[in-house]
Amino acid sequence: MKDKQAKRIAEFIAPLRVDPGRKVRLAEDFDPGHRAGIANKKQGRELLRTGVTLLADHQRRLAAQGSHGVLLCLQALDAGGKDGTIRHVMSGVNPQGVRVSSFKVPSAEELGHDYLWRYACRLPGRGEIGIFNRSYYEEVLVVRVHPQLLARQGLPDRPGKALWRRRYREINDWERYLTDNGFRIVKLFLNLSWEEQRVRFLKRIDVSERNWKFSAADVRERASWDAYQSAFSAMLSATSTAWAPWYVVPADHKWFARTCAAAVLVHTLMELDPRYPEIDDAARHELRMVRKQLESERPDGSPDR
Repeated sequence: MKDKQAKRIAEFIAPLRVDPGRKVRLAEDFDPGHRAGIANKKQGRELLRTGVTLLADHQRRLAAQGSHGVLLCLQALDAGGKDGTIRHVMSGVNPQGVRVSSFKVPSAEELGHDYLWRYACRLPGRGEIGIFNRSYYEEVLVVRVHPQLLARQGLPDRPGKALWRRRYREINDWERYLTDNGFRIVKLFLNLSWEEQRVRFLKRIDVSERNWKFSAADVRERASWDAYQSAFSAMLSATSTAWAPWYVVPADHKWFARTCAAAVLVHTLMELDPRYPEIDDAARHELRMVRKQLESERPDGSPDR
């Protein structure tokens, strides 16, 4: 049953995976409105509940084993659904084993270090799931679309076209290093359409409970839509590797995006297959002795539990 379940999940997420070496043309290769034949939101929610249950079970085992960690990188345009994905997908896990980090404009201290430094400081430990709500990939996305931001990074050489190739290589090498040391990297790009982003921005304006999420700066970024699509395509092409592949998640239907995110994360944990540690004979003998002691302390008439 477990093998069949793992196979179904692998088949479900296979179309989302960017094969290493593939030249991605985001607008042509991936449909933001795709929903893999799932009939409706109700069916999608049922699948998500199954995914959350599987994730909670594997997270407990990951924490107990304490030898591996998992880093989930979430990238998307504004209103892409990153916050909701985290909230729904991680709703069943023990919060003690999960750390979420969001990265805003770099501080003066962060700018005084290499561009990966602040991300390295937030990596998960063994037994933990770390989530980067936006990640080090901003350094080849927003910084590429707005190259004037490079002036604040104090680079020793004048930035040129070779900078992005170098950063892709550095990121790939860093992810390989982390993977070799027991940390799996899960990378999800929530692929939102131009029209769906417009609708979501309008809801943030029209629904009072969502006004706090609205920023006029987010709308101004729509002027750079084509540049972002180009940067996303280049990033996916250059940094989807055998050890840390990208998954492009259709994000126009929030419920489907959350189902996909849960499936990819569960698939990763199933591959790791964390186990509860087994105790040796001496520890088992000690457990039996302690059990006898505790049983001897039971008050008269107290029922067995």
